[in-house]
Amino acid sequence: MKKTILTIVVCAVSVVAQAQWLRVWQNGESTRYAISEAPSIPYASAGSTLTVGSDTYTTSAIDSITIVNPVIITWSGTSATVDIPDSAEGITATVTGGDVVINNANVVSEQEFILKGTGTGSLTYNGTFKCKFHLAGVSLTSTNGAAFNIQCGKRIDLILEAGSDNSFTDAAGGTQKAALNCQGHLEIAGGGSLTVTGKTNHALRSKEYLLLKKTTGAITINGAVADGIHCGEYFQMNGGAITISGTGSDGLQVETDASSTEELNGQFLMTGGSIDVTMSAQDSKGIRLDSDPLDATITPNMQLLDGTVNVNLTSTALGSKAIASDGNFTIGSAATEPTVTVAVAAGVYTDPATEEENRATGLKAGLTLTIAGGTTTVSATGAKSRGVRAATLTATGGSLTVTNTGAKSQGIKLDNAFVGGQGGTVSGTFKY
Repeated sequence: MKKTILTIVVCAVSVVAQAQWLRVWQNGESTRYAISEAPSIPYASAGSTLTVGSDTYTTSAIDSITIVNPVIITWSGTSATVDIPDSAEGITATVTGGDVVINNANVVSEQEFILKGTGTGSLTYNGTFKCKFHLAGVSLTSTNGAAFNIQCGKRIDLILEAGSDNSFTDAAGGTQKAALNCQGHLEIAGGGSLTVTGKTNHALRSKEYLLLKKTTGAITINGAVADGIHCGEYFQMNGGAITISGTGSDGLQVETDASSTEELNGQFLMTGGSIDVTMSAQDSKGIRLDSDPLDATITPNMQLLDGTVNVNLTSTALGSKAIASDGNFTIGSAATEPTVTVAVAAGVYTDPATEEENRATGLKAGLTLTIAGGTTTVSATGAKSRGVRAATLTATGGSLTVTNTGAKSQGIKLDNAFVGGQGGTVSGTFKY
């Protein structure tokens, strides 16, 4: 029966003129092919295998084959056009100059969209079902609100097409939450680049979790009134290169959500890629994982397991923290060797209301900081700055080197005494 179904689908490819792509699905993941790359799909081995392009599949391992007819949205200057194929049911578009509003009433099939062109305008998407957006060389500067506003609480795939450069800049003085705002959970993939600038609030915001897949290219935040990247539930980075600078508040903030049922809620999980943050804002954090004030049973857990992290607190980032977790904080593992480099050139921030002094700090853990692998280097050169602040420090592998040369600075400040001899190397001056 499966062979018959596949044959029918393959035959349909040749008669559906508007079809653009073919997707082969296995275990919930798909591989996309342009129809032009797969004009025929031959069987072999008595139907047990089939070949699409240069790839050969075992038919018993294929969940389904789908034909994709994407909606194409193109900007040019102050105008935009929307091409909706006949097969895209439930989709309507309203275009006013360069501002596009897409309404999707389809709750059965996953629609895909291609965004391209350069213009002054925006895209607002309204829907209740998961979908995919392919950024294929799109650059939008909004004059009223967000540049890209995704009003959908489901999973949203944001695909940076290989070789493409994409950017979003919102309007200043608005009420929007971000230049690129997603009300659901955002999953980013693809080898292209994305640059986001937030002129009212955050630059990039995902209300629920944010996932960067291994194939992700370069994401640059070159300015934001508030946070550079802000997400709820959890942050997971398996690849890609994030660069953040020019933020008025935190570089990358993750908020634990007491109402979430996600398994990774309250976690910051990095298994690959790179993060580079330059902080100049006062009393802020370069990378931040928060607890939820409404649910003390959720313990935040930051894990920098692999990849490269660089955070610099400039001399103006008074009282800021380079990397901070309200709960536990782990760097590396027995099998991985991340490189974490933190430079603290800032000094003390004095709260104008309480006159309380907050030291600029490199690494901060509300509970336990664990060094389990890799190389971690922290330098505190600002006056009264601090290298590390934690309740407990544990070292089971890798190395932590902390230097403090600023006037009245501190190296490692702990609530509990450090116990060595567990396999890791820690170098620095301690204060209890």
